[in-house]
This record gives sequence, structure tokens and C-alpha cells, in this order.
Amino acid sequence: MAEAFAIDMVADDRAASDNWRAVRFARYAWGVVAYNIAVVIWGAYVRATGSGAGCGSHWPLCNGEVIPRAPEVETLIEFTHRVTSGLALLLVIGLFFWARRLYGRGHIVRRSATLSLLFIITEALIGAGLVLFELVAHDRSLARALSLAAHLVNTFILLAVMSLTAWWAQTGNGVDFARRKPQAAMLAIALAATLVVGMSGAVAALGDTLFPVDSLREGIRQDFSETAHFLVRLRILHPTLAVAASVYLLVLAGSLAFWRREASVRRLALLTATLVIVQLCAGFVNLLLLAPVWMQLVHLLLADLLWLALVLLAASVLARSAHATRPALVQQRA
Repeated sequence: MAEAFAIDMVADDRAASDNWRAVRFARYAWGVVAYNIAVVIWGAYVRATGSGAGCGSHWPLCNGEVIPRAPEVETLIEFTHRVTSGLALLLVIGLFFWARRLYGRGHIVRRSATLSLLFIITEALIGAGLVLFELVAHDRSLARALSLAAHLVNTFILLAVMSLTAWWAQTGNGVDFARRKPQAAMLAIALAATLVVGMSGAVAALGDTLFPVDSLREGIRQDFSETAHFLVRLRILHPTLAVAASVYLLVLAGSLAFWRREASVRRLALLTATLVIVQLCAGFVNLLLLAPVWMQLVHLLLADLLWLALVLLAASVLARSAHATRPALVQQRA
């Protein structure tokens, strides 16, 4: 009896230790997510202020130097973005190796941490391509518009897999597509629609930066002018897509909140719906104020938060173990 009790005590202590290590990992992962959102917002500030060429066409050096001397304001802005992006890469590398240490081969947290590393590398490569091919500052080419749209997609996927790494480490849940195929399909449409809206928003923001206007009337006139630059004529596409996608997201979030009983699903559905409404209001204000830099940054921040809320809502809806409350480590580690 005493021996069995001792074995149970050891097992409980080991489980408590594993859970605590998983909690620490989840906190670190959420911190990485928050830091990367800040880096994304600063990157938008680089674009909005036309500072993308602050380091010239050099990468990873800045104007041919490791640390620029007597830099201009644009150089400081761009160099700061590069430094913070480099730190983001190091943080994700730490996330990757920590996940490999804690979780067994094939574990979903380990896989999502690996994807986080993959997509932050592609994020850096896209950023380097923009600089090396001089698709920055006042460039108005189609190549730049397509590159920014691709950049936005990569950024959203990066934030998604990082947030899922933290979420799955915190909840211990996996995903189950087989038993929830209709809901998975509806959520896939929502995620795809949000990505498309984000891509159109990136192009619209570029048009606002390169072709500023003095009044709302002038901006609307340019949007419908056949002689206007294609970036100007594409601006009207973003609010149209945003309204359509918002209606779908509100209906989906309301349906999930009504039909699903899990507290996490209802909370995330409510958060998603709230962010949709706030984002629509922010977009309207951004339009009325003629897209000032600070409002563009607020609009992007809300877009990031809405995207993450939707991703986590999908993870909660498709969770394999909806009632798990504690992180769980795999017993067999590689």
C-alpha cells in the first residue's frame, strides 16, 4: 500500500511539473505573438511613411553598413524595423527548440512551432526581396502591389501558427475535422474571406500612401476615374469586400455562439463579432480622415486581432477535446 501511494505521489509530481513547464511555454509563446504583432505594426509604419528605402537597396546591411552612421529619419525607421524583425526571428527560433524539447515527435504543438519558424523565414525573405528589388518607398508598380499582398498573407499565416502554438500548449487540445466537416467548411470560408479582405486592404493602403488626396470627394472621384492609376481604382474594392465578409463573419459568429455550448467558443465568437463591428467603424473613420498614418496603424492592428480571434475560434470549434482545461505534454519525447 505504501509503495503504491509513493508511486502515485511521484506520478502526480511529474504531471504537475510537466504542466507547469507547458504553462511557461504557453506564456512565452503568447509573448512571441504579441511581440510579432508590434513588429508588423512597425513594418506598416515603415511603408506608410515611405521609409522602406531608408537603408537603400542593401540587405541585410543598411546602406552598406552594419550600423548606419549619421542616419536620416527614414534610415532610423527602417533600421529599427530590421533590428526588431531580427529579434522576432530569434524569439521564434527559441520557440521552435523549446517545443522540440517539451513535446514528442508528431505532437501538434511541435508541428505548429516548426511552421512558425518556416513562415518567419519566408517573412524575412519577402521583406528582403522588397528591398533588393527596390519595391519600396515611392514605387508604384504592379509587382509591388502583388508583393505586399503576398507579404500580408504570409504575415497572417505566421501570426496564425504562432497563436495556435500558444493555444494548443495552453489547452492541450488538438483538432478534429472528421466529426465537424460542415463547421470546418464554414470556418475555412471565413478565414479565406478574411485573407482576401486583408490583401485588398494592403493594396488600398499602398494606394492611400502613394496617392494622397485633400478631400473625400476628390478621393471618390479618383476611384472611379478611368485615367487614374490602377492602385487608385482598386481602392474601392477593399470596402466592398470588407462589408461582404463582415456580414458573413457576423452571421457565422452568431450561429456558433447560439448553437455551441462551450464557453470558449461563445467567448471567441463574441470577441470575433465585436472586432468585426469595431473594425468596420475604424475603416469608416479611416476613410473620412483620408487615411492618416496613425489611423492606418490602428486599422491594421484591429485586422490582426480580428484574424487571430477568428483563428482561435476555429481552433476552439474544431477542438478534439473540448473540455480540456490544462496543457498536456506527451510522455515520450524525442
